[in-house]
Amino acid sequence: MLLFLDIDGTLLPFGAVDPYPVYETPFELTAEAAAHPLLARIDPALGPWLLTLGCELVWATTWLDDANACVAPWLGLPPLPVVHWADEAEGPGPLHWKTRTVAAWAAGRPFVWLDDEITAADRDWVAAHHVERALLHRVDHRYGLTDADFGVVEEWLGGR
Repeated sequence: MLLFLDIDGTLLPFGAVDPYPVYETPFELTAEAAAHPLLARIDPALGPWLLTLGCELVWATTWLDDANACVAPWLGLPPLPVVHWADEAEGPGPLHWKTRTVAAWAAGRPFVWLDDEITAADRDWVAAHHVERALLHRVDHRYGLTDADFGVVEEWLGGR
């Protein structure tokens, strides 16, 4: 089971919450991660939780390889595979520009995709074009992943 993970708005909240909580990580950081000004908004407890899911974690973010250089150490995660976006403008319509690439990367395997920009159009497209189960879960960008989001994912994974 794959779990595609966005960063901005999903792990890294932004928007209406002010002031943001500031976290310290118990994990050893690279110099690049330690210098990143926004990482303290990401709860480092998310890393251990993600690891307990038993999924293959994959970065699906515009951070690309910087996700492994900065965010993975902050969360105590090993380097993860990274989806590289072939073309961010995948054509007209209501689909998110990541949707087709995420589904293609899954290559027929079941997956969870956590992102703050997923819509019903993305869910409908994946349901019509992907042969396996898929959970496309929209995270509220103001708060990032919450206990409620974790509950949705864990419940869905329980049905595998």
